[in-house]
Amino acid sequence: MDRLERQLGFALEIDKEKNVFRQTHLSGHGRNENDAEHAWHMAVMSYILREYANEEVDIARVMLMCLIHDIVEIDAGDTYAYDEAGKKTQSEREEAAKQRIFSMLPDDQRDELTALFDEFEAGETAEARYAHAMDNLQPLILNNSNDGSDWREHGVSARQVYGRQEKTKLGSKKLYEITDSIIKKHIEKGNLK
Repeated sequence: MDRLERQLGFALEIDKEKNVFRQTHLSGHGRNENDAEHAWHMAVMSYILREYANEEVDIARVMLMCLIHDIVEIDAGDTYAYDEAGKKTQSEREEAAKQRIFSMLPDDQRDELTALFDEFEAGETAEARYAHAMDNLQPLILNNSNDGSDWREHGVSARQVYGRQEKTKLGSKKLYEITDSIIKKHIEKGNLK
């Protein structure tokens, strides 16, 4: 029973991810999306776009990476992709959160999800590279659907967006081509400095 109680406790704890709001807005100029919506969207995208991965991937592993990669933000908070000051403490905050949250699980599942989270962060496997491509593409297509309003609001430069999208290229050259065309369009429109 202790195992099941720990699993249910973890399941309830991760519900808090729905209360972590991101800078990205939902399509159609909706409200800010939350971390759980972002993770769900990425996971579905990874499945339907898997034919564009640079390498063969274990899609179930990729989808699980997408679903758990931001659970740590329950404690650490969301660090905006272009917040240089926030990035300085991001790893430390996320490491502490990872230890606390995944430790709620039975040891075998704690170790499994911790390893999967660390694999995503390291970005060294085909699955992690493809998952990172989704993590970059998902907010980009939302921002594109909203005419670049999030970039304009935060004064983001094309250089910053291209810097982040380098990880997209590592996971999917084809999806990077789409990313590149979206960025160029928003440079022309003046949405990116």
